[in-house]
Amino acid sequence: MSSISTRAEQASFVVVIVLVTVAFVWLLLPFYGAVFWAITLAILFNPLQRRLEKALKGRRGWAAALSVLACICLVMIPGALILSALAGEAASFYGRLQSSQTDAATILQTFRDAMPAFVTDLLARFNLGSLEEIQQRVVSTLGQGAQTITTSLVSVGQGTAQLVVSVGVMLYVLFFLFRDGPALTSKIKRASPLSAHHTDTILDKFRSVVKATVKGNVIIALIQGAIGGITLWLMSIPAALLWGVLMAVLSLLPAVGSFIVWGPIALFLFLSGAYVKGIILVLVGVLVIGLVDNLLRPPLVGAGTRMPDYVVLVSTLGGIALIGLNGFVVGPLIAALFIAVWSLFTEDRGH
Repeated sequence: MSSISTRAEQASFVVVIVLVTVAFVWLLLPFYGAVFWAITLAILFNPLQRRLEKALKGRRGWAAALSVLACICLVMIPGALILSALAGEAASFYGRLQSSQTDAATILQTFRDAMPAFVTDLLARFNLGSLEEIQQRVVSTLGQGAQTITTSLVSVGQGTAQLVVSVGVMLYVLFFLFRDGPALTSKIKRASPLSAHHTDTILDKFRSVVKATVKGNVIIALIQGAIGGITLWLMSIPAALLWGVLMAVLSLLPAVGSFIVWGPIALFLFLSGAYVKGIILVLVGVLVIGLVDNLLRPPLVGAGTRMPDYVVLVSTLGGIALIGLNGFVVGPLIAALFIAVWSLFTEDRGH
């Protein structure tokens, strides 16, 4: 009877643990982004925190405060400045489209004159037979894209209260993660129902994937965005900052990445008769921007995640589709943990 009572108590306690844990996760959902990025920044800036602790002779609180200040100066302030400039650039580009300052008619007429007859017939089937219809569709598509970017950036500014609260929560949590990180890690290990080997493997995989995904992708994005933006600026392409930032964001996607931006721009240059600029942009895109991706992504991202490129691509796209921009980290992280857990299971079955 006592054994049955003991098992019932244990089962009840497990149920209570699960319910309380689910309730706690549900409570954190409104600020999951703030908590997630606090954990991410704590992992990325952990080497700095350790060096500051040594320099300050073990004063973890002061070291944590300086580490948070470093995150603000190196990440948050530059990000805010870029977003502010991007909002103005997107609004200006949308205004130029609305006022028809771009010579769309000439470009489309040149393109239409060069098309074979069967292509013209095919366009007619899709109600794109006339120049006016093609121009209206193209300008409308570009305008909607620029307006979407502008609206999204303006909505961020309008939600100032929520943004300030989220940033405050992130910085507050980040401070305590810096200060109490080792103690929290040891508590997680002791409380984990998994074996010590399994717990260490999963935690190590979590840290390595976060470092590789964020650090590697951000470095690649900054380099590709900078190269693309500077190239477009030197060629006097309107909204060069906007296209450069879009290249940086889209470079988070392996394989395709920034080509989604510079490819159509190069086509636009060819159709408008700027053949030299189009050739230069294609050469820069293929030989420089593409080379950066091919050379840096395997050692920076692939080596840390230890996943094939196709898994990284699919998990990144799935993560972005489900939860937005945070998905470029969460997606590969879930995929890497999935592979790690099943590898542990296979290892245990082998033994």
